[in-house]
Amino acid sequence: MSTTELLGFIVLISVVWYWLTSMNAKETASQTGARICQDHDVYFLDESVVLNKLRLRRNSAGHVVFYREYMFEFTSDGAHRYHGKVSMLGKQVIATEMEVYRQ
Repeated sequence: MSTTELLGFIVLISVVWYWLTSMNAKETASQTGARICQDHDVYFLDESVVLNKLRLRRNSAGHVVFYREYMFEFTSDGAHRYHGKVSMLGKQVIATEMEVYRQ
């Protein structure tokens, strides 16, 4: 195996690894968004989240991991859309936020 082939293989494995971790993180964020909407008795719209921010940060152990922010929308009355956010560091949800909404 030549150096070029080895480098190509490493790049391919890295892309597949990133894609798998991204899909797992998105699923976790979506479940978290749905759960906090249920806890607040509002409707989780579109049943999806959208990646808003992606950065590299250090976790509490000092390891460099991906920091991701996912946005979602919810409604309390069916007429107005509000925004929420799920922040993740690596595989862990570290914060959730919801806009102030009408009851």
